[in-house]
Amino acid sequence: MSTAAPIQIIALTPAGAALGERLCQHLPGAQLHLPTKLQCHSRQGQGFASLGAVLALAFQQRLPVVAIMATGIVVRHLAPLLQGKDVDPAVVVMDERGRFAISLVSGHLGGANALAARVAAVVGATPVITTASDVQGLPALDTLATGLDLFIENLPQIKVIQMAWLTGEKVRLVDPQGYLSPVLTGWPDLISLEPEEPQSLRQPGPAVYVGCREYSWPADWLRLRPKNLVAGVGCNKGTPVGEILALLEQTLSRQRLSRHCLSSLATITLKQDEAGLIAAARRLGVPLQCFPPEELALIEVPNPSPVVQRHMGVASVCEAAALRAAGSNILLVPKQKTANVTLAIAQVGSGSSA
Repeated sequence: MSTAAPIQIIALTPAGAALGERLCQHLPGAQLHLPTKLQCHSRQGQGFASLGAVLALAFQQRLPVVAIMATGIVVRHLAPLLQGKDVDPAVVVMDERGRFAISLVSGHLGGANALAARVAAVVGATPVITTASDVQGLPALDTLATGLDLFIENLPQIKVIQMAWLTGEKVRLVDPQGYLSPVLTGWPDLISLEPEEPQSLRQPGPAVYVGCREYSWPADWLRLRPKNLVAGVGCNKGTPVGEILALLEQTLSRQRLSRHCLSSLATITLKQDEAGLIAAARRLGVPLQCFPPEELALIEVPNPSPVVQRHMGVASVCEAAALRAAGSNILLVPKQKTANVTLAIAQVGSGSSA
């Protein structure tokens, strides 16, 4: 749940409207929605004619909801709107006397568990959390992954891992750069930490891999992808976006690197207005980082080019920009090229490049 997303508080009765106003005073940006006939009971409530329409709009905009009404009413209206835990917003249900705050939908990824606890604290209610991992005091992997900015590549496998923990089974973890393992130190009986080696990765799960590499994945492996790859790109003037993207996709596939780990494209400031590069970053959903020649000239690269030096004033664009943006010396993929594009891939931070 985004902290900037305005919480949609919906009430159906005068008592519910009063509770909604009280919540709005403590939840910055919250918006109160009331049936049109109840607007006279509130100084700030927005009127609506259809509860279903208000909920549908909240789901469309992925806004968290606090519904002050009977749980059954909410369930019946939400049923046709539900798509999945990775897209549905948080929904919390409260009784109009403010005794309970029930986390109903998207407890972890959507943030309903946290929202239930938050609104309960405002009015002295009891938060009702029913997700098994929370009840048993186990870590919620989807919440942990989101907090660590790890992309969950195969979300259904979360259930496999959580069920293994609930039944007392140890889960194998391959986490070569240490993204997840440090936060699981409080549960030493839950994981068996293993190296990123072929014999570990050939065995079936339940298991978790945290990294950028692609393998022939056995069954029941959850894959969490850190944003730890930077693609440095150089190109001729007017190079079409298709040629840039084609080289990137081919390189990632050939090197068995995950597209989900790409954090940015990087280039020289002399190319910052290049339409193909701008379009490529936009299509990939990543920023385009641009560095001045004097910064790139300080980066040691394995494949300096006299031609690039002559035209751009630096010995390298793609390799130097990738390393500069990554803030490391780990060049996973040295310069690759087509007729108009050069590309290199660096890894962010420390760790093995194997």
